[in-house]
Formats: sequence, C-alpha cells, structure tokens
Amino acid sequence: MIAMQLTGPDISGRQVPRGSTAATGQESERSCILPADHPATLTAQFQPLDPDVVSEGIPAFFIGRNKEGFWVARDAKGRIGGIFLLENSALSFARENSRPAGCATIFPSERFELDLENRGNPLIVPVGDMKHFVSGQARRIVGLVRLLAAAAGSFRRGIRFAAVHTSNRGSRTNSKPDS
Repeated sequence: MIAMQLTGPDISGRQVPRGSTAATGQESERSCILPADHPATLTAQFQPLDPDVVSEGIPAFFIGRNKEGFWVARDAKGRIGGIFLLENSALSFARENSRPAGCATIFPSERFELDLENRGNPLIVPVGDMKHFVSGQARRIVGLVRLLAAAAGSFRRGIRFAAVHTSNRGSRTNSKPDS
C-alpha cells in the first residue's frame, strides 16, 4: 500500500503558509492545504503519479473519504470512479476495474469528492439525502426537547411554589389559638 498526499496548484486563493520560510509557503501551495475554518468544498486536483513511485503501466486508484464520510474510489487517470458505504467496497471496486493485473491504491490524507459519474453503489445518493434529512430533523427534535424540558421545569417550580404557599396557609390557620 502506498500513501501519498494529493498535490495540485493553489486553487483556493486562501492558502495560509504554516511558517515563514519560502519552502513552507511552496509546500502549502503545492499540497492545497486549506485553513481549518474553510470547508472542503473544492474537488481535489488529481495530478499524474510520479513514475518513480508507481509505473505508468500499473493502474492506480485513489481511495479515500468525501465530505459526507462515504468512501470514494477514483482511477488516477480519471476514467472511472465510485462512491461506497464501506472502505472494503471501494477497494473491491478498484480491484475489479483493474483486472487482471491488479492496481496500486493511494490513500490521500485529505478528503476528496468524486468528479466523475458514480459507478459505485447507486444507493449512496439517497442514503446521503436521508442522512441530511435525519440530521436536520434530529436538530429540530433536540430543540423541541429542550423547550419542553424548560417548560416542565417552569411548571414544576410553579407547582412547588403553590404547594408551599398552600401548606403555609394551612399551618398558619392551625397554629392560631381559637378565640
């Protein structure tokens, strides 16, 4: 297994070098590292692999996660790719599409989006949509539960207040001697 960092030109326009040397600035520019507060909405720039690392005769696939957390397999030459629920499925896809010779797999450290037609799991798009829907509903339910909990707390405090005043009135009337 070979792990490589995706490289490409500075496409964000918002690169922040991590150090003061020119080499660090060039490294940041080359690796497309985005600031932590900038969401990863850009599609990674896939560059040809270094022939010193992987021979051009060997098919290579990038295997990694996208912003949704699904697994992505993409041919290094951009011919085919797919999105999957499981890492093992992405690896199987790469092996199936590089038969009979097999392939090199590259696991980029950054997340990347599939920039090709999804030839992987056709249910991933509806699953992603459902994931967004459920997370939105969950946020609404949490807000409703918090509101109900606050209202229940207020109601309990009101009942306790009324009970204390009722019992105090009763104890005052009973403690007075009859005239």
